[in-house]
Amino acid sequence: MSTVENESALQPFEATTRLFTIADLEELPTDLPSGPIDYELDNGRLVFIMVPPGDIHGAVQVNIATQLKVQGDFQGHGKTRTEVGVILWRDPDRVVTPDVLFIATKSLPLRRSREGYLETIPELIVEVRSRNDSLRYVERKAEHYLKAGVEVVWVVDPAAKTVAVHTSQGVSVVFGETDTLELPSLVPSFSLPVADIFID
Repeated sequence: MSTVENESALQPFEATTRLFTIADLEELPTDLPSGPIDYELDNGRLVFIMVPPGDIHGAVQVNIATQLKVQGDFQGHGKTRTEVGVILWRDPDRVVTPDVLFIATKSLPLRRSREGYLETIPELIVEVRSRNDSLRYVERKAEHYLKAGVEVVWVVDPAAKTVAVHTSQGVSVVFGETDTLELPSLVPSFSLPVADIFID
């Protein structure tokens, strides 16, 4: 997911005392003259998701989601989703749209807000870094995921062909193309060579 934070456009909103809420997202347009638009909430602050992801981003996202689906969902270990709104916390509201997520069986059944967003915190969240995503931006999101109770965050960098794995225990490790990703606490048999993530 490629994200642009439009600072200048946010200035009029930031001058007010009221923060945006989850309910406000339902009232916002998703189609503008310039094209489709989506939103996230960063502690009540509106974040515009304006730049469509590229083909490489899409390929990486599908590769990961497919393996989680086959090795996780189909084996009864949980549920995989892509690009669904997740409420990390409220007051002020933090709503994100991860590229891929996995919710383990222990957290089922899923809880959804009135607006249809997930209230269940996933055990695994995957963010695929796009060319417009600054390192600071994706690292901050990873920190927020862990703060909300996510156990494992993968930050995938297609340009560098690496996966930075961050855990709730404070461990951060970068895996390269010769390495293999595993999820022993979530999907005991899961195995995904990093090189396979970047197959076009």
